[in-house]
Amino acid sequence: MKQVVILGATGSIGLSTADVMARHAHAFHSYALVGHRNVQQMVGLVGRLRPDIVVMTDEAAAKKLREQLPEQDIRAGMEAAIEVAAAPRVDIVVAAMVGAAGLPAALSAVRSGKRVALANKECLVTAGRIFMQQAQRHGAEIVPVDSEHAAVHQALAGHDRASVARITLTASGGPFRDRDPESLQHVTPAEAVAHPNWNMGAKISVDSATMMNKALELIEARWLFNIDPARLDAIIHPESIVHAMVEYVDGSVLAQLAMPDMRMPIAYALQCSPRMESGIAGLDLTELGQLNFQAVDPRRFPAMRLVATVLHGDDSLAIAFNAANEVANEAFRELRIGFMDIVRIVEQVLEKTDSLNVSDVQQVWQLDAEARRRAQEIITNA
Repeated sequence: MKQVVILGATGSIGLSTADVMARHAHAFHSYALVGHRNVQQMVGLVGRLRPDIVVMTDEAAAKKLREQLPEQDIRAGMEAAIEVAAAPRVDIVVAAMVGAAGLPAALSAVRSGKRVALANKECLVTAGRIFMQQAQRHGAEIVPVDSEHAAVHQALAGHDRASVARITLTASGGPFRDRDPESLQHVTPAEAVAHPNWNMGAKISVDSATMMNKALELIEARWLFNIDPARLDAIIHPESIVHAMVEYVDGSVLAQLAMPDMRMPIAYALQCSPRMESGIAGLDLTELGQLNFQAVDPRRFPAMRLVATVLHGDDSLAIAFNAANEVANEAFRELRIGFMDIVRIVEQVLEKTDSLNVSDVQQVWQLDAEARRRAQEIITNA
């Protein structure tokens, strides 16, 4: 039986992982569940998965949880999360913490040579060079959980990487894929989080609406698949049935299709072979009737124009890109800036960022903090 740690257990990926694990209780045991502040969600997960250890990175939340579950081994703080991710008994770590805060625990799993089901794109966006170098050095296996990267992973299996001509990630286009770009100035947070295909948290839903998530996924793919950025692109695919395509030099294109449900890539990340039942509905193409594709309009989605510079630049640009977006995304959700200001603020931060590559995590944190400070200054002075 595989021992599993879920980092970010109370988030949408964590809950979907719990669903898949519960369907295969004979194959997977929850060694540890790691959450932040959502005590009630964690109580439900503990009842469902019966973990050996629970970690709440927020001290106050850990105290509340101990009151409700006095018999459970409950630990507090990020150091505890880092520790369980590296525990010798653990086979698989699902890295689903939100944002750059998820890097230390995920990196701990990598340095311990675990199979890492990676759902935290910031690990690669902010520290891709370090993360993948450490994975190679310590024999960690990185299997992506993002539906697009999981699709690429499957389409690459058994093929020579040198024969890859292009990797194309698909994007739903979010709730504004058909909106007049001029009208986006007045978008509200409620409109931005109303994703037509996926049920996600508020932050990533806004990222989908700006297509920042796709920009970040392109940066992630650069490191995950060790590919020249010139061979990466994205297209709009409203139905979210084709998750990615890999074109080879002979002209053939391999695509991975599935209904839009994160349980499929999670099941794949937990066990690539043999395949496991994930709980998602089967795909009936005759019922769908047709699949549509369209080019990304940079007027509607300026993030996709901006990421081209980042992809071909040094590490510091990707770190600033991600950090500034997190700050601006939150400011929009708090009604302190407008929707189209998100990318404008990120662009202004990038203009002030020096180009350099990083050699350790401390540099990542320094550059991350500097970009956040600059973004906050721009918002405050606007």
